[in-house]
Amino acid sequence: MLFIRFIVALLALFAAYAALADSSAPIAIPQVSRSYPHDTAAYTEGLLWDGGMLYESTGTVGLSALTVRELGTGHVLHRHRLPPQMFGEGIALVGSEIIQLTWKNHRAFVYDKISLRLKRTLPYAWEGWGLTYDGRHLIASDGSAQLRFLDPATLKEIRSIEVHDGDRAIDQLNELEYVRGEILANVFETDRIARISPATGQVIGWLDLSGLLADSQRLSANAVLNGIAYDPLQNVLIVTGKNWPKLFVIRAP
Repeated sequence: MLFIRFIVALLALFAAYAALADSSAPIAIPQVSRSYPHDTAAYTEGLLWDGGMLYESTGTVGLSALTVRELGTGHVLHRHRLPPQMFGEGIALVGSEIIQLTWKNHRAFVYDKISLRLKRTLPYAWEGWGLTYDGRHLIASDGSAQLRFLDPATLKEIRSIEVHDGDRAIDQLNELEYVRGEILANVFETDRIARISPATGQVIGWLDLSGLLADSQRLSANAVLNGIAYDPLQNVLIVTGKNWPKLFVIRAP
């Protein structure tokens, strides 16, 4: 079983490098400025930074939660556990509220960002993967090459784009972050982040993070890169993965 997992992970790695080699967009390898401990029990689906605190949405049926932590210590300040049948996904901050998607439950939860008190529940029409906010619309992924722009009050679709690198569609889009006019997206089961034009869907660059965490530190084949938070004051990204032991700080593109 371990050998099969190794082969599957190796094939995925080769596929990721082949995709990067075929890219028409420039590829950057960011340098890590520092790292912090990360809870290896956290199956990271969404990450955001606000007010000096790290908000994290975690998945897995029966274990999903929304958690607020101190970055330096990992100390948990607040945690809201989802109902046991729910699978937590992407999160976004809209004003004083945090919106959290669920994977296949067709529900989104809206919380007070300070207390994590659940304020209301909204219907959600698609699979929930990643979520971010551009100051006007929520932007959501569903594992395809499509990104939807949503009304933050109703979660109704306003428009959509298809993400592509040259003529090649880029699917498996997962965790999202909006950074200085660009959408950053983890590509599921790869160690790369796409920089996407919100106007056209064109990939304008790639971040290659394959050197961040050694395979020996990954607890399973599911321990893939997924989690992007932006600190605008320092102009840095805080990135991690599912069940990773560390969070890494890199310069924002």
